[in-house]
Amino acid sequence: MRKVEIIEKLEITGISSTGKAVGRKDDLVIFVNQGAPGDVIDVKIVGKEKKFLIGSPVFFHEKSPDRTAPFCEHFGVCGGCKWQHLNYPAQLKFKAEHVRENLKKISKMELPEAEPIMGSAETDHYRNKLEYTFSNKRWLTQEEIQTDGLINKNALGFHIPRMFDKILDINQCHLQPNPSNEIRLALKNFADTEGFTFYDIKKQQGLLRNLIIRTTTTEETMVIVQFGEADEEKIKKVMQFLAEQFPQLTSLLYLVNLKKNETIYDQNILTYAGNDFIIEKMGDLRFKIGPKSFFQTNPKQAYELYKKIDAFADLKGNELVFDLYSGTGTIANFLAKNSRKVIGIESVPEAVEDAHFNSKLNQIDNTEFYAGDMKDMLSGSFIKVHGRPDLVITDPPRMGMHQNVIKALNQLKPDRIIYVSCNPATQARDMELMKDHYEVIKTQPVDMFPHTQHIENIVLLKSK
Repeated sequence: MRKVEIIEKLEITGISSTGKAVGRKDDLVIFVNQGAPGDVIDVKIVGKEKKFLIGSPVFFHEKSPDRTAPFCEHFGVCGGCKWQHLNYPAQLKFKAEHVRENLKKISKMELPEAEPIMGSAETDHYRNKLEYTFSNKRWLTQEEIQTDGLINKNALGFHIPRMFDKILDINQCHLQPNPSNEIRLALKNFADTEGFTFYDIKKQQGLLRNLIIRTTTTEETMVIVQFGEADEEKIKKVMQFLAEQFPQLTSLLYLVNLKKNETIYDQNILTYAGNDFIIEKMGDLRFKIGPKSFFQTNPKQAYELYKKIDAFADLKGNELVFDLYSGTGTIANFLAKNSRKVIGIESVPEAVEDAHFNSKLNQIDNTEFYAGDMKDMLSGSFIKVHGRPDLVITDPPRMGMHQNVIKALNQLKPDRIIYVSCNPATQARDMELMKDHYEVIKTQPVDMFPHTQHIENIVLLKSK
């Protein structure tokens, strides 16, 4: 039997960018799951890397004053909401520190005093989208493993971290408002009763594969069921059950996916009942959300984010604005009322179609949207046709902007750039490449994802 390694009385002194607590013993760095700065704990080592160890608490000598009781029964096993054991003011403090540290160390730019971090008014049931996986290989507890009797191994829930083929069956998720939990539980119970097969991730077979639920603050709900087999009779049974059990659904969709991954962006999605979209509202604006649309997952806090972007933009009404990575046009349409024109550029054609729709829906006539690769679109010919922007909004994916996009911005040199990012590290990396051309005027962290280490950050840059 392998000897269990215990490090005694480890003091937790910080939290890493990955969300794990950090302690040091001699020259060793130890990342601790579910630790909090101020803890003094005995740690069992559960993993070793070249430069650090990974541990889990086994005994508390002292508990951090930042600790609080987790509210979810799945905490510690589920891969989400990893900061539930930290009170919310402490979460905000650590997130603000991470933003500042990344910008200072990586961007190498002079920084003004940061605006106070904007916390989320809602810290649970704030998400408008969840994606669940069906599996015939449910994560089992030690007690279940040792049970001699037959147990149901079907699951409808979330992946266990670092175990692609193990799914935690979820009883109640506190991330999304109702009817999300009711739909998931009812569908799983129906599928079990009918004896329908849950997907086997390794063998790539099984009828029921994936469930996506999208909700809005206007109480509209979209359900997308992904099937792994083209069995029309069984598919009809599942969809009919959902339609009858939940007649309030705005949009009931499905698809048959026979490829190896679960992504739906290259798939044909069919409408079983209702519309093929739902409508979200922010202030006076309404936005269409289709099954493939990207939309901020915390809509109420996204509204606060957009209001802050509007304040940073300080538009006078005569400016040309470029909105890069414009998605379904939320920021573009939000800023249009105070701009001469807003031009959105986005790589996903379906999102561009939604952006056009959203402008028409809100009777906005001074926006234009174009589909294409960002690094190719910001060319001399595009600028010659549309003009040089006074302001650029850029809100790229987590990996940040392509170097050619940054190079184009440095050459284009708009008067101001507002850089919105869900990854301050890549944001700071990109800013370092702009430091010869721009200075930082304002920074504003915005918490979009309570109980996680993730943080959104806005930076206002001004041409030197």
